[in-house]
Amino acid sequence: MTTEQARKTAETLGYLTGFGNEHSSEAVPGALPDGRNSPQRAPLGLYAEQLSGSAFTEPRAHNRRSWLYRIRPSAAHPPYTRIDSGTLRGTPFTETVPDPNRLRWNPLPEPAPGTDWLAGLWTLGGNGDAAQRTGMAVHLYHANASMKRVFGDSDGELLIVPERGGLLLRTELGLLAVRPGEIALIPRGVRFRVELLDETARGYVCENHGAPFQLPDLGPIGANGLANARDFRAPVAAYEDVEGPVEVVNKYCGNLWSATYSHSPLDVVAWHGNHTPYVYDLSRFNVIGTISYDHPDPSIFTVLTAPTDTPGLAGVDFVVFAPRWLVGEDTFRPPYFHRNVMSEYMGLIEGAYDAKAAGKGGFVPGGGSLHNMMSAHGPDRETFDKASAAELRPQKIDDGLAFMFETRWPIVPTPQAAEADHLQKGYDDVWQGLERHFRP
Repeated sequence: MTTEQARKTAETLGYLTGFGNEHSSEAVPGALPDGRNSPQRAPLGLYAEQLSGSAFTEPRAHNRRSWLYRIRPSAAHPPYTRIDSGTLRGTPFTETVPDPNRLRWNPLPEPAPGTDWLAGLWTLGGNGDAAQRTGMAVHLYHANASMKRVFGDSDGELLIVPERGGLLLRTELGLLAVRPGEIALIPRGVRFRVELLDETARGYVCENHGAPFQLPDLGPIGANGLANARDFRAPVAAYEDVEGPVEVVNKYCGNLWSATYSHSPLDVVAWHGNHTPYVYDLSRFNVIGTISYDHPDPSIFTVLTAPTDTPGLAGVDFVVFAPRWLVGEDTFRPPYFHRNVMSEYMGLIEGAYDAKAAGKGGFVPGGGSLHNMMSAHGPDRETFDKASAAELRPQKIDDGLAFMFETRWPIVPTPQAAEADHLQKGYDDVWQGLERHFRP
């Protein structure tokens, strides 16, 4: 099946809706066992296998697992051998020291011909330790070829944010198509292949080593708002029955390992559970904001959060600055000047961000900025001057889509990020010229 045929198949099959729900799906009628997860003989000669994304004894509300009914068990593979990781890096990030300076990068340069999604991953930085299941990493990707091999990440789940070009994700549990303006979430350990729906693809990846992403609690907001569980789409079962050599790559404790299987591991005919991939359309995010004065902290834009043992303090939050109305009276409407105990990596999917001037040498789609904990930042001089003098009538922000990976620990840049040609020189200059206006 070609990539285009697979995309159409995914759209024809439809999706299962609801984040964290107990879903079930079968590509062949009768493939799911009736009432038993692991019967003596699984239907249709399949093998029963459980994929656990959490410890067996975690509370039911946090337990992640799926039962897979597949042509061959995952255990049927030869030994893995270590391979070169290219521009992909893993924890611990100790090659450089945490940097208090504000940093900003242009988009990744064009990749060499034949670069697939995995080879196109470029690690900007991160924190924590994948072996201890703490922290996160920020990666970017730029690819111009579809993957032939299959990839699985034992170190964490992957939140994929396309910025240019669509992707077809052939996962163990089925097919997902994701385009710019959408995100895809691949759980820890789920194997998949990335095929391009356009000539090239570019975007961002947050690798979450800690507790899995979940929808944030709404607190005083109440029952409705932000991201709705029903808008997350999980795949319908679709298997790949392929004999012959298939390379399978595993990211394990920061390194890449490879084995050549005699068959495709994407051979799950039926499954049920809640450890599943998802796609979410960011245009469905229900933005909450002020209707009087001031504006809420950016945490109000949280789509997904990975909690830690301290309530409200996330290992990583995924925050989106989606189109919205601004109506605050006597209010400086762009994001305010601030210093934050959290560390923020921000990327731009399309258009412009309302706190920074766009254009060449600025904050552009495919680029990103890093403001580590307590690094002072906020609107540049041009934005400040304009917003301070603006007429405060209702204003629609609909010319951009930005996001943020926010984490409780400093993001330590990799040497390749700290020394990159596309690291902008003189980023601090955007705050020069903020004049003294104090008149006692």
